[in-house]
Amino acid sequence: MAACGGDDGGSEADGNTITWWHNSNNEPGRGYYEQVAADFEDANPGVEVEVVAMAHEDMVDRLEAAFQSGDLPDVYMERGGGELADHVEAGLVRDLTEDASEEIGKIEPGTLAGWQVEDQTYALPFSVGVVGFWYNTELFEQAGITTPPTTMEELYSTVETLKGAGITPISVGAGDKWPAAHYWYYTALRACSEDVLTDAVTSLDFSDPCFVQAGEELQALLETEPFNPGFLTTPAQEGATSASGLLATGQVAMELAGHWEPGVMQGLTEDGQGLGERTGWFPFPAIEGGEGDPEAQLGGGDAWAVAEGAPDAAVDLVKYLLSDEVQTGFAENDMGLPTNPAAIGSVSDPALAQLLEVRDASPFIQLYFDTAFGASVGGAMNDAIALLLAGQASPQDVVDDTQEAADQEK
Repeated sequence: MAACGGDDGGSEADGNTITWWHNSNNEPGRGYYEQVAADFEDANPGVEVEVVAMAHEDMVDRLEAAFQSGDLPDVYMERGGGELADHVEAGLVRDLTEDASEEIGKIEPGTLAGWQVEDQTYALPFSVGVVGFWYNTELFEQAGITTPPTTMEELYSTVETLKGAGITPISVGAGDKWPAAHYWYYTALRACSEDVLTDAVTSLDFSDPCFVQAGEELQALLETEPFNPGFLTTPAQEGATSASGLLATGQVAMELAGHWEPGVMQGLTEDGQGLGERTGWFPFPAIEGGEGDPEAQLGGGDAWAVAEGAPDAAVDLVKYLLSDEVQTGFAENDMGLPTNPAAIGSVSDPALAQLLEVRDASPFIQLYFDTAFGASVGGAMNDAIALLLAGQASPQDVVDDTQEAADQEK
């Protein structure tokens, strides 16, 4: 059995021990990855894999500290975009272009692009999906709602209908900031054209009026008071009172979240089923007069990266994690949306299968803004959005604070 619970990044001097950090902290993901590590050890005599499973927010904090110190685990999760580019520039990430060429060749180029810098591949995406509203079909039926909303006006109406039936409409873990930020990301995706958003990633110019419009649309949603009590301090995924926990236990009707949500909810219910057959999903609604394509989606994913200086066995582990065998098990356990084509048919959850169709049909997938713009600009953006939700910032403030951080990057 692979060792679990090691605390330190880095490798043993002899190169026979590799550390692997991941955020599948609940079952079935945690147990599945322990078995994967054990199988890898069996196939590679003399190699030991120290697995560290932790809650997502804990992992993010610990990885940030590791990036600052330069003492990274051998195998870890990279989110891509500007964040990855910063890590590459700092010499922290191993180039996998040649060593994992076979695995890279199986992944769709559009999916892979978020983890490439100057046409070199530095991480292998293993789960890529899109964000949308997960909802409790039973509570929708109880409130008399027969079809999910497709426009923001319909979303406001849905919120009022649910409240009229005594049901809290939406949970959001604004205490962790990024779940709240997804609302502004999506209103920006609906308000701004693809060209404006794509240009902003390189120009760091947020002067287009659509960015203020995004905040105004979010403000209009806030005026309907759709969220759970105490949402400003609610955690995203940890425990039954988190945003995911409230949805999983039937205390709210819906939550805006990514493809990870079914797996998270399974770990937050006593029966391990989450919402089970009551699980529904619909895309973020369209904005009237918006320049964005209503079929475009906000998304991204996770990729396995290898620290520069890690032993070669770490590369072998990452390649194994993208194998047909491991990706198929990943899909069968509903842990996410696999990138290896051999595993796509093994996604059993109907809602996740629907997301695969949406992902593959989308004309444009916008990478999470805080990932696309990097830690400094993305962090300032998330902070400002959190203040907007708290009623302490205006739509213009969000743009101004983001632009100020961007100007310091130029």
